[in-house]
Amino acid sequence: MWTLYALAIAAGISNAIQPGQNATLSKSLGMPITAGLITLIISATVLLVGGLAVGKLQIPSGPQLAQVPWWAWFGGLFSVLLILTQLYASPAIGAATFLGIIVTVGVATSLVLDHFGWVGFEVHHASVWRVLGAGLMVIGVALVALF
Repeated sequence: MWTLYALAIAAGISNAIQPGQNATLSKSLGMPITAGLITLIISATVLLVGGLAVGKLQIPSGPQLAQVPWWAWFGGLFSVLLILTQLYASPAIGAATFLGIIVTVGVATSLVLDHFGWVGFEVHHASVWRVLGAGLMVIGVALVALF
């Protein structure tokens, strides 16, 4: 289990660094959409090479494809939204405010997803303490953004 926490920590660090990298690529090229496409191509290439290297890349069967819920196919749209937001918003509002908003809104949204068990998550009810924690995050991000 500790390796999953380590992986989540590494993803959090990456999440803080990536907007600056993507925004710099966009600014250097002067072409935000092209920069976003390059980012996605690099991501797809890394997944392809990594999947081949560890022998985990497989083509799903027709029945496997048919059992996927309709909403599960749209995760890529959210990736594009995140990348475009990194390109346009993060340079303007700064890394701390940008990441604070992304993480805090993500936690608040996750409370709802957990509470109702939506989009494949197990039900974890939104207790007073969980809601209070999310509220404190909102206050913290407001302080970061204002000062």
